[in-house]
Amino acid sequence: MKRGKKYLESAKLIDRMVQYEPEEAIDLVKKTAVAKFDETVEAHIRLGVDGRHADQQVRGAVVLPHGTGKTVRVLVFAKGDKVAEAEAAGADYVGGDELIPKIQNEGWFEFDVVVATPDMMGVVGRLGRVLGPKGLMPNPKAGTVTMDVTKAVNDIKAGKIEYRLDKANIIHVPVGKASFTQEQLSENFNTIMDAIIKAKPSSAKGQYMKSVTIASTMGPGVKVSTAKLV
Repeated sequence: MKRGKKYLESAKLIDRMVQYEPEEAIDLVKKTAVAKFDETVEAHIRLGVDGRHADQQVRGAVVLPHGTGKTVRVLVFAKGDKVAEAEAAGADYVGGDELIPKIQNEGWFEFDVVVATPDMMGVVGRLGRVLGPKGLMPNPKAGTVTMDVTKAVNDIKAGKIEYRLDKANIIHVPVGKASFTQEQLSENFNTIMDAIIKAKPSSAKGQYMKSVTIASTMGPGVKVSTAKLV
């Protein structure tokens, strides 16, 4: 893969053989985020589990103290009193059955997170094939299947993120924006790591935290020492 001049210049600041302390790694990521837009800083966490086994799945949600720096559009599936509650909480879109053809047939996806009340999951289930692959299916573990619509919407708008294993047993999560202060990124990163450590399955054997890398959208990856994280 051919790398651009800016990337190659940035990469010179990083020793690929070194695992940096979290604060130092974040400082390097900020220095190497040289794109003309405000890059997202992401963490890539490889775990010593096998996600193919149900008892070794790692997934959940956590509210980042400083948010993600991104405006999140929330769609709520609700009926009755919960429609007004969702609207009052600041949901961008609220509806029920009428949204099914719009999403299924018209390919409408102008939302980033889907919340549903439990009594609407029968309706939402019909969208499993389209929402599932995009990671948009509401899930009780992530707090997106709930009767407390107000809390769900408020948390998401405040910077709640979901984390889950991919097929390679890696979790990819946003930590914030390159324009955030060192302190803001550090606090967000520590919050994510604490949540993932607490979510360790009891059946997980051996080293749980295999490797942690953080990087900005266009910048090189920086390896983070996991010694103090476990």
